Amino acid sequence: MAVIKPFSALRFTEKAGHIQELCCPPYDIISEEQRQQFLKTNPNNVIRLELPKDGENPYETAGEIFKQWVDEGVVQNDKADAIYIYEEAFEISGKKYSFKGFISRVKLEEFSKGIILPHEQTLSKAKTDRLNLMCTTSCNFSQIYSLYIDKSGETPKLLDKMSKFSPINEFCDADGVTHRLWICTDVDMICKLSHQFDDRKLYIADGHHRYETGINYRNHMRKTAGAKEGDDCDYIMMMLVDMQNEGLVVFPTHRIIKGINNFNSESLIQKCQNYFDLEKFSGKNDVLTKLELKYNQGKKAFGYFDGKEYKILTLKMDTSDVTQLSDLDPSLRTLDVSILHTLILENLLGIDKENMANQTNLKYTRDAQEAVDSVNNGFANCCFIINPTRISEIADVAAAGEKMPQKSTYFYPKLITGLVMNKID
Repeated sequence: MAVIKPFSALRFTEKAGHIQELCCPPYDIISEEQRQQFLKTNPNNVIRLELPKDGENPYETAGEIFKQWVDEGVVQNDKADAIYIYEEAFEISGKKYSFKGFISRVKLEEFSKGIILPHEQTLSKAKTDRLNLMCTTSCNFSQIYSLYIDKSGETPKLLDKMSKFSPINEFCDADGVTHRLWICTDVDMICKLSHQFDDRKLYIADGHHRYETGINYRNHMRKTAGAKEGDDCDYIMMMLVDMQNEGLVVFPTHRIIKGINNFNSESLIQKCQNYFDLEKFSGKNDVLTKLELKYNQGKKAFGYFDGKEYKILTLKMDTSDVTQLSDLDPSLRTLDVSILHTLILENLLGIDKENMANQTNLKYTRDAQEAVDSVNNGFANCCFIINPTRISEIADVAAAGEKMPQKSTYFYPKLITGLVMNKID
């Protein structure tokens, strides 16, 4: 069902500089200080286009710079259509991981068709930003990160054959992640790979805003420029990885609660005891250790810190027996983040979905220490430390046509931006 198509990627040339100086992480996790440092190292870094800040109209300026780079040969299209095999290798707590997938064009499909499936809510502000950038550059500088299910294991085997030679690019970034890229132009292998996806669905892991922007851009081009079915704007650049790959890692995103008037921690905890068993702990590390144990046991639990005490709240009943969760789809009902949002944030603290979307009383971080510090320094009322969402849970939610709360998943490491780019003619 998913339509996979090779393409002639736009890539940096030697004229631009060393490839490790030209790439960057996704735009939405880069601070202004980091952006400036990337540009100081090499002014041709893709961050100049992916996160534009130059000129009175940064989007128009990005379009002008991009055109200049094309004209001057800073970036150049490959001579033949290809599939780009991409691998990331990294370490977490001394343990080595890696995953390999491939970058191609994928035909844009409305979510209602059930071919490409989301799992998280999106924000309209972020989509407007990305659409403005696409309208002035007509290019994907970063790829959507998606997963597929391949019980036969045939696709990973084929990718190994397509990348049996030395990579065309290999470098280690500032976070210690090694990036490798291979280019395959073999027509027979590409055809075989494409046909393997004839009956597969794709599950968006990261890049929901950019995917929806791709659909909006396609519709914009059909309306204003006469684009038709099959044109470049019908496709978006995507990285596809086998969902069963053992190198896939999902980090949790913790919740910081702020700005609650007349916040009373003792009252909140007392109300929580209707649903949760409570355990007290002496510190953050003890909470994290215990949470991991409960995660492995399949228990629904999260940590809590109010500046005075650390606690773990463990759901003491089956999720099917909790009235407040009954309206949720079964795929959502068993998620730690859904239980936290529904029972505590919405029901007890009155933080509704609009409030969450606007981050009025809610802030996100993947750093547990940052969550704790925000309480200790008076910025926050309290924080919740949560376990990561499982890969299988992501697939279940997407397959059910449901969406998790925002920031329910954080795939690590992020895909690098600028290694390959998709120029939409």
